[in-house]
Amino acid sequence: MSIRPFRDIKRRETREINVGKVKVGGGNPITVQSMTNTLTTDIKATINQINEISSEGADIVRVSCPDELSSKALKEIIKNVDVPIVADIHFHYKRAIEAAENGASCLRINPGNIGSRNKIKEIVKAAIDHNCSIRVGVNAGSLEKDILEKFKEPCPEALVESALRNIKILEDEDFQNLKVSVKSSDVFLSVEAYRQLSKSTDYPLHLGITEAGGFIPGSVKSSIGLGTLLLEGIGDTIRISLSDNPVEEVKIGNEILKSLNLRERGVKIISCPSCARQGFEVIETVKILEKKLSHIKTPITLSVIGCVVNGPGEAALTDVGITGGRKGNNMLYLSGVQSEKVLTNDMIEKVVSEVEKKASELDNSK
Repeated sequence: MSIRPFRDIKRRETREINVGKVKVGGGNPITVQSMTNTLTTDIKATINQINEISSEGADIVRVSCPDELSSKALKEIIKNVDVPIVADIHFHYKRAIEAAENGASCLRINPGNIGSRNKIKEIVKAAIDHNCSIRVGVNAGSLEKDILEKFKEPCPEALVESALRNIKILEDEDFQNLKVSVKSSDVFLSVEAYRQLSKSTDYPLHLGITEAGGFIPGSVKSSIGLGTLLLEGIGDTIRISLSDNPVEEVKIGNEILKSLNLRERGVKIISCPSCARQGFEVIETVKILEKKLSHIKTPITLSVIGCVVNGPGEAALTDVGITGGRKGNNMLYLSGVQSEKVLTNDMIEKVVSEVEKKASELDNSK
């Protein structure tokens, strides 16, 4: 059972590109990305982190290639992971070529920072030869000198001008297999830059609030910025930039999409903040259920409400629901219908069992 959205978001029409096996833009599901923070030359650690990020629900993972050893390490890394890898390249064109040759599915570059037109041509040739897309990554902290001089400071118009300039560099080389980002650590600047860019190009847009900060402030900033754009139908792929474990970035990214009904993956828990009316410890119960149900990838809704004020109403709209009752007699709901009373001591085990059973039923019905 799915909660019917109040309204559907009409997404902006964009071109479709391929990032390895993942399609971005063109009406395809919005993808979630993250980036490793291991030394890329530490191949084992990088593989482990990519697989951990992927297991959490990342569709694409970016890896930094600051030197030759890092870009060449991609060959072994890519053999041992199952998600497309984006090579993060700055300044040195040879790193981009090496990354493409060693299996990267996409190159994150800023063509204006690469150097001469001949160097750009070589990168484009490598991308074409190895079926590699390119992300034009514009950042408020690294705008071209002449653009900064023109606008005096980073502003939406400056980011958009930089993006369009760099897009044209690639288009002049007859290359269109690209996506674009215009990131800033400022929410308002980022949102307005993406709004303006979305009116100027139909390439897929990679959304992000860069250098957003630690887990709580970064999650809030990203949710506000990306949520605003996604509600307006802008965005084809997202990355939450946190000073934290990359796995947390994926969790927040998926939750943003799930809250907007733009993605269905795993268990969506609807729970109350708890109060004196609660029939069981809601907060601790939710924490335990999140961990015990993290392995489920099938879209399922679960309501965990401490009392009968809102519990029955929420349970009527979810696949599985539990509502707190008196003296530890809690009511279990299945597909919105009362099923049986469950004692508090047995509740978590029962809820996990019913959610797993529902996931299996849904999987078998596909």
